[in-house]
Amino acid sequence: MISENIIPLFVAIPLAGAFLTVLFKRIKGIPDTLGVMASAGAFALSILFVLKMEIGQRIIYNVGNWGGFQEVLGKIVGIQLVVDGLTTFMLVTVNLIAFLVAVYSISYMTRYTEKWQFYSLFLLMLAGMNGVLITGDMFNLFVFVEIASLASYALVAFGTEKRELEASFKYAVMGGIASLLILLGVIFLYSNTGTLNMGNMAKILDSSEEPVLIYLVFGLFLAGFGLKAAIIPFHAWLPDAHPSAPAPISAMLSGVLIKALGVYTLVRVFYCVFGFPEQVSSIFMTLGALSMIIAVLLALKQWDMKRLLAYHSISQIGYIILGFGIGSHLGIMGGLLHLFNHSVFKSLLFLNAGSLEYATGTRNLKEMGGLTKQMPVTSWTTLSASMSISGVPPFAGFWSKLIIILACIERGLWFYAIIAVLASILTLASFMKVTRYAFLGDIRKKLRNVVEVPVPMRIVMIILAIMCIFGGVLLLPGVRQGFLDQAVEVLSGVRGV
Repeated sequence: MISENIIPLFVAIPLAGAFLTVLFKRIKGIPDTLGVMASAGAFALSILFVLKMEIGQRIIYNVGNWGGFQEVLGKIVGIQLVVDGLTTFMLVTVNLIAFLVAVYSISYMTRYTEKWQFYSLFLLMLAGMNGVLITGDMFNLFVFVEIASLASYALVAFGTEKRELEASFKYAVMGGIASLLILLGVIFLYSNTGTLNMGNMAKILDSSEEPVLIYLVFGLFLAGFGLKAAIIPFHAWLPDAHPSAPAPISAMLSGVLIKALGVYTLVRVFYCVFGFPEQVSSIFMTLGALSMIIAVLLALKQWDMKRLLAYHSISQIGYIILGFGIGSHLGIMGGLLHLFNHSVFKSLLFLNAGSLEYATGTRNLKEMGGLTKQMPVTSWTTLSASMSISGVPPFAGFWSKLIIILACIERGLWFYAIIAVLASILTLASFMKVTRYAFLGDIRKKLRNVVEVPVPMRIVMIILAIMCIFGGVLLLPGVRQGFLDQAVEVLSGVRGV
């Protein structure tokens, strides 16, 4: 039996790491060590919860020990931290990528300013994301979203050049608008229900007779969390922010931040608080389809590799939103599996782009070429991630996209199934361009002295590439039951599917 007292450690460990990094910033090697150890500790805790929790189990921690008062008053008071199957799924996803990115950063971030600044912000962002995942309180959800967002604004501007500062400012303005919309939604919900606890809210809203207020909150949350998730038409900040950030931060932003602060919050609130009404289902599917096809078309004409990848992040988020919008057991499973797979292959692709820039000094595909012999590890790991994001069998992305398409067919949604297939074909065309211009052909004269990136960066890329190749094992009965099924059960139980 796992103790509920462990739950706060998901926030406490990264926060402690961030504090100690600043405290011992002058000691060489300490920022690297603390960054890796703190993220590794949070990842180990998330694995522990996956191994120890049973399907359908919920573990609750009452902050400030308000449990006794709750029994006397007959209602939930104080702040609760809650871990269920969906939470554990997301905790593993976020902390796995954070740990690998921290290892990658040991070598990569030597090119920037002092590492203690990077790792302190990085761990603060991780603490915010973990807080979003474990909180059972709507206002604290907003607080943790803000903690992670503020850290990410600073990290996007970490290069301190004109382009980075401009992208960070744009990101901060759009993020501030999103936060205002979310806060307004929380205020309206609290005024209607008299509680901030999500469980209490769900019960009260189930019998609410004020549909106008509910629809207003729907719109505020959809726009606010939609901006955090960067789904079309709320995506304008992402194509500038992700390319401008250092590669490890780009990997975190696209790999997990837009999912923890955007997709997860949308799903948690609309499924578990509002019960996911049919109107929201239609909106999710429409926005998902628009994101898939429009973003991939925009990606096709990009020559800056990180900007190309940024548009593909929007497109792949569309698949995830479509899966959740379908709302069936199969759709939810596909959405969750693609969320995990996207975290892996998109993080790898941004780290690959960082390795190419690290070695060649450019992100422009037209200035590359013939790098397969000079950078064999970067070459084949990029190919693995490219095949996975394109849905080529037997790579990981194929299985999650297949499940989403089958879920569309199961519900008779042929139009959405066709859009999903078409977007996947266009994705493959886009990454064929990446392979052709970056790795094939003759080596350019100025790139003949290029060598492979340092060992820590290579190790992380190899691990993620292996996960792209063998990601289908997550669907094996024993593995699926202990990881994916727990999350599916939480959301399927809400809808009764």
